[in-house]
Amino acid sequence: MLAEDVDGVQQKLKKILNFKNLHTCLKEAILLDYYVSGFLWARGMDFSVIQYIKFMTLLDMLLHNLRTLHMSLEDNIKWLGEVMAEIGPSHSQKNEEWSIFNIRQANAVIDYLKISLFQHYKLYEFLFYSTREEIVIGTKQVIEVVKPSGGLFPDPLEEGISFDLYSTFIEPPPILDTEMKRLDQKQVLEESQSEANTSDVDPLVGFTIEDIKSVLDQVTDDILIGIQTEINEKLQIQEEAFNARIEKLKKA
Repeated sequence: MLAEDVDGVQQKLKKILNFKNLHTCLKEAILLDYYVSGFLWARGMDFSVIQYIKFMTLLDMLLHNLRTLHMSLEDNIKWLGEVMAEIGPSHSQKNEEWSIFNIRQANAVIDYLKISLFQHYKLYEFLFYSTREEIVIGTKQVIEVVKPSGGLFPDPLEEGISFDLYSTFIEPPPILDTEMKRLDQKQVLEESQSEANTSDVDPLVGFTIEDIKSVLDQVTDDILIGIQTEINEKLQIQEEAFNARIEKLKKA
């Protein structure tokens, strides 16, 4: 893994941790990022292989204290202090397994854990202890596909509108042939009857020539009066405009 790039390290650790639902499981994605970030930081410190193993073990043990032992932030920091306190020339037999780090490296490890795990301790507690609602990322929906009707309107889109709404408001169901014939016959009879009635009755029955002349004279007078009124209004508007211009010229 030391020769792998970021994607390669991520794929290797994903296989080692047996994470299979990174795209849907928030917990797996966060834990993978936790281990990948730690490994890349250690690679930047030029640790030896043994130091890599001890550092990754330390990351896992701190997370185990939080997740399984339910240690508080203070207790986990205290545990880390007990592990790292005696690193150096006078280390005890108890912590001899950690003596591979010198004082500078031990301080760097503590600083990294401070900004990575300890700084976000509440978030990791929420990740492991709090129950979250399941997020719906997909749903099934049954779509009723409209059969080709061959009518005047195009078929609706499959995802656009239900067949009930389409057939009720857009294109009503087709009428049977017998009903169409009855409607056509009824319409023909009504048209023929109306034509017969209009042809038989003279619209000018009951009017004399004088009545017709008086009606025409009245219509003509009304039209002429309307035209004359419109002309007078336009002349008055023009006169007022000219008067306003004259007044401006006098003032100037």
